[in-house]
Amino acid sequence: MSDIRVLIVDDSPTVQRVFEKGLSRAKGIEVVGVAPDPYVARDMIVKNPPDVITLDIEMPRMDGLTFLRKLMKHFPLPVVVVSTLTTEGGAKALEALECGAVEVVEKNMGADRVNDLMLEVAHKVRAAAAAKVGRKAIGAQRAAAQSAGAQPLKTSNRVSDDQILAIGASTGGTEALARIFERLPADTPGTLVVQHMPPGFTAQMAERLNNNSAMTVREAQGGEFLEPGLALVAPGDFHLVLRRVGNRYKVELRSGPRVSRHKPSVDVLFSTVAEAAGDKAIGVILTGMGRDGAAGMKKMHDAGAHNIAQDEESCVVYGMPREAFEIGATDEVVPLNRIVDQVCKALAAVKV
Repeated sequence: MSDIRVLIVDDSPTVQRVFEKGLSRAKGIEVVGVAPDPYVARDMIVKNPPDVITLDIEMPRMDGLTFLRKLMKHFPLPVVVVSTLTTEGGAKALEALECGAVEVVEKNMGADRVNDLMLEVAHKVRAAAAAKVGRKAIGAQRAAAQSAGAQPLKTSNRVSDDQILAIGASTGGTEALARIFERLPADTPGTLVVQHMPPGFTAQMAERLNNNSAMTVREAQGGEFLEPGLALVAPGDFHLVLRRVGNRYKVELRSGPRVSRHKPSVDVLFSTVAEAAGDKAIGVILTGMGRDGAAGMKKMHDAGAHNIAQDEESCVVYGMPREAFEIGATDEVVPLNRIVDQVCKALAAVKV
């Protein structure tokens, strides 16, 4: 199998050196060029097209977002966005994902963080290389959701505090989640979400979901009790855990090591949902690289939960849903535009 050919686009000489050295050392990755701005990058892409681009957002002559929009229109390629952890940087990173980028990495150049950063960038590059881009990815997700109608659905009056919806996603998940939350009913049972993202970016994502959802969506702080209409998103660098306290569900945040290569981990969430909620739970696993969530979803399935996986055609990367399906953890595999309908049907069938 050929190495993944990467073009680094960043105006900082320091970042250029660190990224070129770090990615060149990563197994299966070849750095084919370094560009200080989008104009140089454009010429390099035409002469020697890479498989993946790492892209800084703040650059001279042309900013990264403008370049990304042009790239997706004329020469779509998988893009890993590298962004600083600021309010503005987080907002621009999420906008980049909406424009067609498939992954985002926090630019943390501290001396004690460089090795971890390069491991993370290499992992994101591998995920991006497996992703669909352009219309086949983000555009297809939006078109599919629009065909189902963007208005929130209505559930029956049978929703109770016992019911739980748990969702896990990775590469391509921010747009998939947006399409789901714009249709989930206002009285959807308490909902928990794990999306693989760096610390700081998850709060911005939760805010965007909240602005376009009938539900209340926010980043989890830990200690909250779930209730219908409330959705909590796992903050980056913390595992999201569900506990049963009396007749209610309580959310906790846990530090500690990565699980299935990730923190937050979908496996951690799903495993605790299986234990706390059993057959009162609905699980959804969305687009993403790797196998995080498969083992936890199998625990949910064995505990009586109803599990739904996104299908290959509508996934940006058909990794996590495939792994869950292959170990018998899913009850149905459906396109993105049918997931909310199936969630509502499954919730109506749960005994309350």
